[in-house]
Amino acid sequence: MNIKRDDTVQVITGKDKGKRARVREVIPDKNKVVVEGTNIVKKHTRGQMGARQAGVVEKEAPLWMSKVMVVCPHCNKAVRVGHTVLADGRKVRQCRHCGEPFERDAAQEKWGGRR
Repeated sequence: MNIKRDDTVQVITGKDKGKRARVREVIPDKNKVVVEGTNIVKKHTRGQMGARQAGVVEKEAPLWMSKVMVVCPHCNKAVRVGHTVLADGRKVRQCRHCGEPFERDAAQEKWGGRR
């Protein structure tokens, strides 16, 4: 996967073209991502006993991965992602524009950015 949770991405097509936001969820089997504040849809919900309010609810819908590009933290551009193997044997993602690897510390990688 080239896109991971908590990456900053830029939307390249559609009604939210040009927006930059954080990835909230990755759905690899459907090849989709949920990005904060983009692709907002209105869902009409029915009220249930004490569970939730009835009415129109706005929520973020998934986007195809091909419609977003990762923003490099070093050169601050929307870039394609490559992969490289470091000297210590770890495989990391790297920016195709500036060549810098996208490093994450081990604790963040292990717990998916949550503590």
